[in-house]
Amino acid sequence: MQIGSIKLGPLDYGIILLTAITAVIHLSIGGTLFLLNGLGYLGLLLLFYLPFFGQWRGAIRWLFIGYTILTIVLYFVFSGADSFQNMLGLATKLVEVILVVLLFLNRPTQGS
Repeated sequence: MQIGSIKLGPLDYGIILLTAITAVIHLSIGGTLFLLNGLGYLGLLLLFYLPFFGQWRGAIRWLFIGYTILTIVLYFVFSGADSFQNMLGLATKLVEVILVVLLFLNRPTQGS
C-alpha cells in the first residue's frame, strides 16, 4: 500500500498498529494527561504519514521517538514504586519500547 509518496512496508504497519494500541489504551484510561497523551500519539502518527508533511518526516520521526521515550520515563516517574505492579502500564511500556525500535529501524538508509 502507498500513501502519497510513502510506500508502506512491514515496519510501517507495525508502527501504525503499536501507535494505535498505545493511543487507545491511554484514551480509555481517562483523565486529562492520558487523553492528551493518546491524542498526541494519534497526531504524531498522522504527521508521520500524511504526504503534506513528507519533507519533515525525518524530524517528525525523531519527535515521535522522543515523545514515546518521554512517555515511558514519565510513567516510571509518576508511578514510582507502583510502576511495576501495574500490568497494563508495563504492557503499554513494552508496546512503546517496540514502537521506538520500529521507528528507529524505519529511518531511510544511506542509499535511499
